[in-house]
Amino acid sequence: MANILDPMDLKQIITLHLDGTSNRRIGSILGISRNTVNTYMQLFAASGISLEELLVFENADLSELFSSHTTVDTERHNELMLYFEGVNQARNHPGFTFLHHYQQYVEQAQEPYSYTQFLEHYRRKYPKEKGSMKLDHLAGEEMFVDFAGKKLHIINKGTGELIAVEVFVAILPCSQYTYVRACMSQKRSDLISCCTETLRFYGGAPKAIISDNLRSAVNRASKYEADINRSFKDFARHYNCVINPTRGYSPQDKALVENAVHLVYQRIYYPLREMTFFSLEDLNKEISILLKSYNNLLFKRKESSRIELFQSIERQYLKELPAQSYELKDYKRAKVQKMGYVYFSPDNSYYSVPHRYIGKETSIHYTQSRIEVFYNQERIALHQRNLTRGSYNTNKDHLSSTHRFYSDWSPEFFSKKAALHGEHVLKCVEKIVTSQDYPEIGYKRALGVIQLYRAYGSQRLNDACKRALDTDACSYSCIKNILKNNMDKVPLADGQPEQAQPHIPFHSNIRGASAYQ
Repeated sequence: MANILDPMDLKQIITLHLDGTSNRRIGSILGISRNTVNTYMQLFAASGISLEELLVFENADLSELFSSHTTVDTERHNELMLYFEGVNQARNHPGFTFLHHYQQYVEQAQEPYSYTQFLEHYRRKYPKEKGSMKLDHLAGEEMFVDFAGKKLHIINKGTGELIAVEVFVAILPCSQYTYVRACMSQKRSDLISCCTETLRFYGGAPKAIISDNLRSAVNRASKYEADINRSFKDFARHYNCVINPTRGYSPQDKALVENAVHLVYQRIYYPLREMTFFSLEDLNKEISILLKSYNNLLFKRKESSRIELFQSIERQYLKELPAQSYELKDYKRAKVQKMGYVYFSPDNSYYSVPHRYIGKETSIHYTQSRIEVFYNQERIALHQRNLTRGSYNTNKDHLSSTHRFYSDWSPEFFSKKAALHGEHVLKCVEKIVTSQDYPEIGYKRALGVIQLYRAYGSQRLNDACKRALDTDACSYSCIKNILKNNMDKVPLADGQPEQAQPHIPFHSNIRGASAYQ
């Protein structure tokens, strides 16, 4: 099918001719054959209308006057169209540029088109269906984040296995200051870790983070109100910003970061293609070196680089970072047990909560370093995380008065209690506590001895303990029987053994006099 010259091209022929350009040169500039230019010049002359008058014609009128002639060198044009098929197939390859393919085309074509005509013919063959709008980005307003479609690799030293790693890309749209980092996956922990490192790199936080609809960021995508992942939302709250996912199936929403990814392919992926890395740390170290050079490159149409624009324009509008970096949180539900603890399944351990919440359903928020327990959105307990499996972690303020009393049991605790009732009570209690291999048994017996003051008073208890010490009969049952039978009121004669004392009837629950020997 013949190709008809566009009216604008006709006016370009006339303009160039009036400027004194030869027909051969006109053909070269416009990408058409010299004979076509000659033909049209003859038609212009035959029309009887001056060239100056033809320039002011409407396009439709000019097209009607000169509409019957083919303007394209068919063989040359077909050669270009065939070449475009390969160009279009490589369009989505990392690092693709039209200039690279044009240079290859020039090397193989006998009479190549100019670069401008090369791009024009390509756009005519593969037109864009939708237009786009240039967006003005405010400094410090947004940060775009995404994972590159192509992966980098590290090598396992032990096995030689090639391990694919993800590449995270972030960009501040106003200055186009870019951050790149390799990580093991696109999982929630890696995404949040990369975002944390990005904010540390920028030295501040934007008002909003624009993310793709990644599973690690969004539970359910929506054109109007996406359901943000709880951990990612908590991350944003920590840095006083918001998460704003792009709309599904709307690539124009993230065009800027997509373009940044393509530039990363050219400036970082390509220089790394022949390098070998055995760890993620080594890979990120080399990426940071290349990234620094990339951010220092001058823009073609600006007299500054990304880092200069960031420092002079955008840095001052970022929010100050909190003193502590964000720690990834996870969540568990647990019921408060009768003993006042919640069971934390990841470590098979227990953490105390205030005893008034016994039987309540709670939510556990945990990081690598701490445990928080919430009830009805209110934090009721905070603990340092103990990674020892099966451990009980207690805040004594959480215990009831009874439980708190028992939790305080120790040799020092009982010594302090016993000393209030006399030196003999103290000695007796210390002897009881230290005589048992299992301390809990000694604690109970010592508590029983001390509690006898309630019925008999401190003085009598002290005297009874003196008698028990003198007869080497320091036990709860013996001291109780001494008091019950008023033996604390009967002094022992110096050097006289116990059995020589006047007979005093014992209660039936006393096992015999041998208990006092």
